[in-house]
Amino acid sequence: MSLVTPLAFVLGLSALGAGFTMVAAIGIGLGQGFAAGKAVEGVARQPEAKGDILQTMLVGQAVAETTGIFALIIAMVLLFANPFISQLS
Repeated sequence: MSLVTPLAFVLGLSALGAGFTMVAAIGIGLGQGFAAGKAVEGVARQPEAKGDILQTMLVGQAVAETTGIFALIIAMVLLFANPFISQLS
């Protein structure tokens, strides 16, 4: 007799995977904060380049934010539309 059913095992590991996936939010927050800080430093040094610096910073932050959106989608799929449950017999 097994202590853990296959369904419980898959659901438990899926929850762990979703949690690990959302750890990516820490890196995203740190990276965007660092980029914003460097942009402020750049504007402080060269105020006439404000438009170019802010444009580049916003594009970079948008690219970084897509990582967080992908992580959120993967976590939601693992929690609510788990493709591994259908593999159980």
